[in-house]
Amino acid sequence: MATKIAKKRLGDVLLEQTLITEEQLRECINIQRHTGSNLASVLVEKGYLDEEDLVVTLSEQLGIPHIRVAHYNIPQEVLDEVPETIARQYQMLPVSVTGDVLTLAMSDPLNIMALDDLRMLTSYEIEPVVAVQSELVETIEKHYGVGKQSAELYDELIGERDADDLEQVTEKDEMSDLAQIKADAEDAPIIRLVNLVIVNALEQGASDIHIEPFEKILRVRYRVDGKLEETKSPPRNVFPALVSRIKIMANLDIAEHRLPQDGRFRIKYKGREIDFRTAILPCYYGEKIVMRVLDKGALTLDLEKLGFEEQPMSVFREALARPFGMILITGPTGSGKTTTLYSALHGLNQIAVNIVTVEDPIEYELFGINQVQTKAEIGFTFATALRQILRQDPDIVMVGEIRDEETADVAVKAALTGHLVLSTLHTNDASSVFTRLTDMNLEPFLVQSSVALAAAQRLMRRVCADCKETISIPDEVLERIQYGPDTYHETPTFVRGRGCNKCREIGYKGRVAVIEAMCNYPEIEKLILGRASSSQIKEVALQCGMRSLRQNALAKAAKGISTIEEVLRVTVND
Repeated sequence: MATKIAKKRLGDVLLEQTLITEEQLRECINIQRHTGSNLASVLVEKGYLDEEDLVVTLSEQLGIPHIRVAHYNIPQEVLDEVPETIARQYQMLPVSVTGDVLTLAMSDPLNIMALDDLRMLTSYEIEPVVAVQSELVETIEKHYGVGKQSAELYDELIGERDADDLEQVTEKDEMSDLAQIKADAEDAPIIRLVNLVIVNALEQGASDIHIEPFEKILRVRYRVDGKLEETKSPPRNVFPALVSRIKIMANLDIAEHRLPQDGRFRIKYKGREIDFRTAILPCYYGEKIVMRVLDKGALTLDLEKLGFEEQPMSVFREALARPFGMILITGPTGSGKTTTLYSALHGLNQIAVNIVTVEDPIEYELFGINQVQTKAEIGFTFATALRQILRQDPDIVMVGEIRDEETADVAVKAALTGHLVLSTLHTNDASSVFTRLTDMNLEPFLVQSSVALAAAQRLMRRVCADCKETISIPDEVLERIQYGPDTYHETPTFVRGRGCNKCREIGYKGRVAVIEAMCNYPEIEKLILGRASSSQIKEVALQCGMRSLRQNALAKAAKGISTIEEVLRVTVND
């Protein structure tokens, strides 16, 4: 049974609740008559009314629910019930159909004319619900604009395919079929489809694009601020042409389906060049594609702007000022290690200094720095490249990653012979760097003499600046998570993200680096030489003044940059 709406006008309801004045109402009605705009829109634009106040008031006064439409997954058949022109004119969005009742999200459910028009047009009983106007406008655009474009594009791509006549192909037929797949991949609809997937990822600020084939569906996910989010996906049967198109773009072999492949391509978007590192992995139902977005325009090449706390930044600067030694940054994939190293190199890059890097792959091109790409398939490994680099009279060397004993041995010897060596390593924290290197069969005295700085890095999500609000954290909780008021000089301001349109109701937008930096304190020398455990080394380093990853993350939360939940997610309570 559809909800009966009281025959009131929006202005009358708002006046009764003293949310606006009569003078403001008259002014906005006058503007509405001249422009044809929605009264609610005019009130909000003039700043006389808050969107959320409007929604709550209408919901309470009319006894109808209010919803957040931003992330509703609305079937295409429901959208088809309301023409785009009507949806835009009256700012309404069909949400669901149950029997003969159409649930309709509106910013002004008191618009009886709009309800009557739609009732006559669709023959449904209308069940209105209230929605935040800005969300409603964006969601209408999503479903009738880009979303509609996607649906029409998918319809164009699907076509009719007959799977009944299945026959074995000869080698010649297979080549012919391959040529057809390549031709399909270069069709305009497939090109537009791949472009649409890429543009949507860039608009959302994604760092990775995942395209995954399953038995009956094709899933597309974007990694935004470290979290994977699913988006609307194309039909399953366009996958062969889609993967071939991406292979062509990345200059890969479209005939190879059994082995992994890696490539890259570059596009120009809104005046800036963006690289995509492409990895193809054969899976049970087809080849999974992951494209890493490498946007040089978004790269911060300034250590000062990475947001490190005072102690790790001071230690980092001292290590970079040394003429020789090894600086190692650890952390999981995607924790910003390469960005930190590039920022360090950018600060060291001068005419008088020869800097050479060996990487796999080269993620960003840096002017004035000689960057070398390894090619393991022809024997040009990190260790081989590093030996050659040392014959190029370098002052500073960056090794993309120390993966094996041979690379570690060459890097340590380079650090001991007058070179500043920067690299990454996979360990859990800074103190584990020393034990990891000795596990690679390096002598403890070489490790102790060569490592100038060991650091562990993570990325925390920033609280959305548009919807963050201050909260209080109980003292017992702070104590349990190792927050000590005597450790921090500033008055703590803990916050959380309420969720808004700008952050897509998540409460977070963007990320900030948090780092634990351990210099080679004299007090830990005997521990390294005696092959002590990483926990023993860390305990002494903390006594020497090092701030742990947890402490630096808590400092970010105390400044209102991130949340306690993020602190607990990215750090371990030691």
